[in-house]
Amino acid sequence: MIDAPTGVALAIEPLVTRVLAPNPSPFTYTGTQTYLVGTSDLAVIDPGPAEPAHLAALMAAIGGRPVAAIVCTHTHRDHSPAAAPLKAATGAPIIGCAPLSLDDAGPRADAAFDTSYAPDRVLADGESIAGAGWTLTAVATPGHTSNHLCFALAETGALFSGDHVMGWSTTVVAPPDGDMAAYMASLARLMEREDRVYYPAHGEPIERPQRFVRGLIGHRKQREGQILRLLGEESRPVPAMVERMYVGLDPRLTGAAGRSVLAHLIDLRARGLVSEEDGVWKRAA
Repeated sequence: MIDAPTGVALAIEPLVTRVLAPNPSPFTYTGTQTYLVGTSDLAVIDPGPAEPAHLAALMAAIGGRPVAAIVCTHTHRDHSPAAAPLKAATGAPIIGCAPLSLDDAGPRADAAFDTSYAPDRVLADGESIAGAGWTLTAVATPGHTSNHLCFALAETGALFSGDHVMGWSTTVVAPPDGDMAAYMASLARLMEREDRVYYPAHGEPIERPQRFVRGLIGHRKQREGQILRLLGEESRPVPAMVERMYVGLDPRLTGAAGRSVLAHLIDLRARGLVSEEDGVWKRAA
């Protein structure tokens, strides 16, 4: 298990250093993990929140070395806001996911979208950026958000998995932008890869990633089965399903659980398995 001191540059392998942001919460675990990739020149992955202490810690970790790119996996406010001030301080371009601004008033279990995010270059699936001794390739993984990218480090077999796969918790898939069908397809795509380790934006490294992803797929299918069984008993609104499915849940997470159930229901409706009327869901005839 990696120690998690906030603001300390911790080398986790020769090409990768981690700096933990001071934004712990029930939804971010110990905080957002910003990764510095490279030795002589750097890529900064998920710069995190625009907190002065975190920016100072990043600049100390950079230590005057050139920054080739500031890379963002997606645009929730715990991931991308520090990109702009870091660009101003280093002159580095912001590269990575597409901008996304969504007015979403529903209960969230993660940060809202960063409306200030302005990339200099958007990477398509399979496109790469490179520096001295490192290459990062974008892997499109929509689901948590429609603009989510993971980044594969060719030289070591590591994958920076953002919020798509996390070691401490299942990923929030919150409609309208979060899409369960896309999320499941993205997990299946990762199963086809041979990455050695995942470095998520929150939580510990994932050392046996294919087995871990297989477990995530199984968990989501189990939740889907729960929903279908409950609706087989009687028609129900989402809150009633959450009450039955998440016994003992922290009340702060009830809204998030509801969004996850809704994401499953939207997927099941698209597959013709359930229907909805006035907020009440039922099994399809």
